[in-house]
Amino acid sequence: MGDAESGAIRLSFNPQLRVEFRGATVTSDAGLLLPRELDERLGLSALIDRHLIDPRTGRNAQFPLADLFRQSIYSRLAGYEDTNDAERLAEDPTFRMLASRDRRDTSVALTSKLHWFETDVLAEEQNYQGLTRLNAELVQHRATHSRPRRVVLDIDRSESPVHGTQEQSAYNGHFESVCYHPLFVFNPEGDCLAAKLRPAMSTARRGGTRSCCPSSIGTASAGGRWWSGRTRPSPCRRSTRRWNAVGCATRSGCRPITCWSGRSTICSPGPAADRVTHRSFATAAFITGLPPGIARARVIAKIEHHLGELFPRVGFIVTTLTGTNRAIVRFYNQRGTAEQWIKDGKSATHWTRLSCHRFRANEVRLLLGVIAYNLGNLLRRLVLPVAIQDWSLTSLQQRPLKTGGRLIRHARYFTLQLAEAT
Repeated sequence: MGDAESGAIRLSFNPQLRVEFRGATVTSDAGLLLPRELDERLGLSALIDRHLIDPRTGRNAQFPLADLFRQSIYSRLAGYEDTNDAERLAEDPTFRMLASRDRRDTSVALTSKLHWFETDVLAEEQNYQGLTRLNAELVQHRATHSRPRRVVLDIDRSESPVHGTQEQSAYNGHFESVCYHPLFVFNPEGDCLAAKLRPAMSTARRGGTRSCCPSSIGTASAGGRWWSGRTRPSPCRRSTRRWNAVGCATRSGCRPITCWSGRSTICSPGPAADRVTHRSFATAAFITGLPPGIARARVIAKIEHHLGELFPRVGFIVTTLTGTNRAIVRFYNQRGTAEQWIKDGKSATHWTRLSCHRFRANEVRLLLGVIAYNLGNLLRRLVLPVAIQDWSLTSLQQRPLKTGGRLIRHARYFTLQLAEAT
């Protein structure tokens, strides 16, 4: 790609058609200008200056830190999986227009520079912590003046397959693959408040929930909070007071079966019709898995008897919420959207493509994918028409964001001519 023009090519099947190669003046990602305008309104530049530190000194700063950060975010939002794509995006008109004024006449960063930025600069502890704070403040920008009294958070885990010898990766029997085991926290609007990359064999008790959930809950709301998910919060003395104000409902494993194996209510040979019953009890085995200070915890068993089945289907929910058993089970069953949002992030921003060797570098890549996902989700629910707000991020990539355009340079300004139909 470049500004140099090559000779025109005439095609034999249509002599009236001439084909010219002007790679640097034509783009297929002109729709990225819309989220770029949104991040300007949300104050992303101020967040970058506040939370990220540039280690370069002197005049060895050809590419500003904000330009490198936006190039990493928008390349993921456009569906480009790896920094190798920076080689052909360096001259792309859209990515040049997304950058600062000094870079619009030349090019954006190449692969080597972008790789150094993601794996060295952002991997430093201070910048890594700054990324987490930047993501939280970007999501909470709209709720600054009108925080709801109650927020429901969905917490769920996922799989990030690896195909090499990455640090702390291992075989996970549940997913049947060599992978990482990240944890995600979502609000009801689908924004990812926090994400934590964990080793493959991490459980809810170690390596994720302790550092991920309390901080995200603290930024979600100033009033009462509820959360639900399929993982239990980890004990943490510093978060005890915060957890005391939180009601939780989480699905448990199969250990409570031993508590019910002797009950006559769980076995019903040949039920006349399908029926569902609920029972609740307290057991120290589950209270030890909750943060200290939460005294009231109970286990709710949902027992489903199906016609023609000898044994019932039993599910267990550990909760500190007050209310009837049936109401709490119904509340928990409504929290099934986190899996869809995780799938959306995987397919659109490729946040599970963690190909770096170092664990910290992969943590950074996961956070960059989460920030790109949040920017796309904010665009979807704050800017786009109501008719297309339920589109997936992949559909937004393929239609509004993947808009063709031609850049025309004038003496004092640029004109980007977009395709009329997308």
